Amino acid sequence: MSSASSASVYHKDHPFPARLTENRLLNKPGSHKETRHLVIDLGSSGLSYKVGDSLGVFPTNRSSEVEEILWRLGATGEERVSPAMLKLAEPIPLREALGRRLALAKPTRKIVETLASKATAPDDISRLAVLLAPEGKDQLAGYLEDREFVDLLAEFPSAKLTPQELVDHLRKLMPRLYSIASSSKVYPLEVHLTLAVVRYETNHRSRVGVASTFLAERAELNRTEVPVFVSDSHFGVPEAGARDIIMVGPGTGVAPFRAFMQERVAARATGRNWLFFGDQHRATDYLYEEEWRAWQAEGALARVDLAFSRDQLLKVYVQDRIREAAVELWSWLKGGAHFYVCGDAKRMAKDVDVALHQVIAEQGGLDAVQAAEYVKQMKRDKRYQRDVY
Repeated sequence: MSSASSASVYHKDHPFPARLTENRLLNKPGSHKETRHLVIDLGSSGLSYKVGDSLGVFPTNRSSEVEEILWRLGATGEERVSPAMLKLAEPIPLREALGRRLALAKPTRKIVETLASKATAPDDISRLAVLLAPEGKDQLAGYLEDREFVDLLAEFPSAKLTPQELVDHLRKLMPRLYSIASSSKVYPLEVHLTLAVVRYETNHRSRVGVASTFLAERAELNRTEVPVFVSDSHFGVPEAGARDIIMVGPGTGVAPFRAFMQERVAARATGRNWLFFGDQHRATDYLYEEEWRAWQAEGALARVDLAFSRDQLLKVYVQDRIREAAVELWSWLKGGAHFYVCGDAKRMAKDVDVALHQVIAEQGGLDAVQAAEYVKQMKRDKRYQRDVY
């Protein structure tokens, strides 16, 4: 249980059945993205949070996918099953297990082996044998990457599994963590989230992010239970309100920095605030633009550097803006500013880290080793924090 929510009886193993009270699209017409602002009512939960924390959400699977699996199993959904990983006191209905308790994606070699042992049609037997052949390891990995469990049931219909045999291969449906986009100083009884809705296609089937589409589509306002808990984080504003902060958060990575600004304004922090934000197009994807503009107008937000990658021939990203602002950035860092990064871990955060090292080396007159040590000291002093995923 997080320290922020220690006063509440609700936690990861006993989530609060919250309600969604607001769900609005942040992108403007013409955007290639679907980013939503969600408000979740904490009601009488007793849950509290601090900026930088995340909200854990337990989603449900799409009913259409659950129904297709039941149909392909020849099951009613009322069959009782005991998924071993759930450690249940007694069996539960198959429909509940598939709908709320188990993940329906990421099949492994084990399910292919089980299907091979059950297949009766010659074509199914031969295709499964090819996938399981020692020399077919890479082929099997690529095959499974494009498929979910429902695909395997569809592609090998002669391999009849019982409900229990299927659930024995499924993993537990885990909660998803979302950076909180609000400050409890301003919104003590609700949590705001900034959500990118995930949709894609593999194996000629439409796929979705289970949690993002649960929140964006399947959770009805003020009706559907949304089981949530607060997850404590190392990420947060400096205790000293006089410290300057630099926030790098492209796309939905901007979520905690909206919370940072609300917190700093409410606390009357005197330190300056600087935001680096990026996305595809300024006209359609400048998330929370009106709020950033308002904070700038009142002097709470000292500087905003924007990087909209598709608005010019050559793509521009936040790390490019960091290099362009090297002189002032170094001035802020020398003065003790805290540097924060939130968002994509695979590319953006790495590229920003490289740019930060370059700015420190060039502006500080340091070699690569000295610049790396400077950054390490920033981390030790908690002046360089990352919330990446």
